[in-house]
Amino acid sequence: MRASVLDVTPDLDGAPEAVTPVYVVTEVPEPEAAAVDLELAAAGEKVFKKCKSCHQVGERAKNKSGPILNGVVNHAAGSVDGFKYSKAMKAVAEGGLIWTEYELAAFLTKPKAYLKGTKMSFGGLRKEADQIAVIEYLKTFSR
Repeated sequence: MRASVLDVTPDLDGAPEAVTPVYVVTEVPEPEAAAVDLELAAAGEKVFKKCKSCHQVGERAKNKSGPILNGVVNHAAGSVDGFKYSKAMKAVAEGGLIWTEYELAAFLTKPKAYLKGTKMSFGGLRKEADQIAVIEYLKTFSR
């Protein structure tokens, strides 16, 4: 919310008089989401093929052995309805972990090293370019 000063007109007789500003509270628009690099997202779609055996994205996505990943970027960890998370993931979720691009990249590098006790059996994406690309691809899906 933002306050705007609408009227601060001084006394026209020239006498210094206290001016009481009038404020009206207006809504501040939500910040726009950063633009998605479509070329990078297309590269990420190819990398995501490694993830498809456990995860789905898109309008008809369903939980499999891994949760759906729609809207995962900048969202709370462990928050997909209907998915049974590991105790380790539940613990970091309760601790307030947000899947920022940085945290996702760290997790995707080597999931079992990032989060001991995760159910994710995938060994990880070793190449930073692959991590960045798949995250960009995931940004194209909202919840």
